[in-house]
Amino acid sequence: MSDRNPVAWPDQVRQALLAVADAQRAPAMQAYLRGQFPFFGIPTPLRRQAVSSLIKPRQTAIELLANARTLWAMPERECQYVAVDLLARQVRQLGEGDLATLLELVRLRSWWDSVDGLAGVVGDVVRAARRTNPDAQRSMDSALADGNLWVRRVAMLHQLGWRGETDRRRLFAYAEALAGEEDFFIRKAIGWALRDFARSEPQAVLDFLNGPGRVLSSLSRREAAKHLTGLN
Repeated sequence: MSDRNPVAWPDQVRQALLAVADAQRAPAMQAYLRGQFPFFGIPTPLRRQAVSSLIKPRQTAIELLANARTLWAMPERECQYVAVDLLARQVRQLGEGDLATLLELVRLRSWWDSVDGLAGVVGDVVRAARRTNPDAQRSMDSALADGNLWVRRVAMLHQLGWRGETDRRRLFAYAEALAGEEDFFIRKAIGWALRDFARSEPQAVLDFLNGPGRVLSSLSRREAAKHLTGLN
């Protein structure tokens, strides 16, 4: 391949993954996600090792999103995992204006494995944007009302790991707003988000669960209170 016609970055990723593909592992990995996606059959540590030199060099936001889109369009699930790892590693290159594109990825080839990885990226972008724009979380207010359940899950989960920076008013309001939903992944997300916040503010979460949070499903409440005592 001449320098005038270099192999496109996503194709380099694909070649690196093909080099370590294991057809014997692929069926079990497919079955774990209910047969929704084909797999190369590469365990996570080996996948990350295979592409580590490719995701380290800095890319611009335009390049990151374009490469992520291309990987998202590839059939094998490991390609989406590499896209999430790339975005997470270089998340500081992304800004508030890139959230719409990230949420578009959430809507495509959606399942908890890709969505939860993107929720972390979205959360990092919103958290950084909020430091200069106090209204940055309004994008998540809109996401919470989105017709796509995976986008709503991202909204519920976007503050994971924020600890003292958590907007508790939004966290509790989001939980109440989604309380009536019957989908397992939404109910689980509510409990997960509350449980995460309880690591830093256990009493606040307990007070919520013993008050307005009584409207939550038993699944959400059980998940939220997993490490709490005093739940009524």
